[in-house]
Amino acid sequence: MDCVFCAILEGRTAASRVAEDADVVAFLDLRQPVPGHVLVVPRAHVETIYELTPDAAAALMRMAVRVAQALRAEFDPPGLNLWQSNGHAGGQEVPHVHLHVQPRRHRDGLFRLYPQGLPVPAARDTLDELAARLRPRCDATS
Repeated sequence: MDCVFCAILEGRTAASRVAEDADVVAFLDLRQPVPGHVLVVPRAHVETIYELTPDAAAALMRMAVRVAQALRAEFDPPGLNLWQSNGHAGGQEVPHVHLHVQPRRHRDGLFRLYPQGLPVPAARDTLDELAARLRPRCDATS
């Protein structure tokens, strides 16, 4: 396995580290469309969010919040995105779970969530049926 994030975590590849603790490292993404795009990565190699333990997920989010607060203090962006991608269809480029913490500026030209416009709201019965299907699966994973 040749994971670029593992190489960074092991010190074999350079990265501009922002913060770290025993479980997680935050470093600047090589791509900086807006200054301050930070990646938050668990030290343990885990490919997707599906394999994260609850403790690892909590550590990842705690660091993301620390980074978001630092970005607000340093750059005072009018917005911020926090995102995580899984699998090719989800846009995941590195097979090591990570969170993007991305400051946003008005009209910064970065991605839009709904490029074709806001979807029409779903019918309540459709939403209730989806919730009923998911609820027992959420209970089973806790």
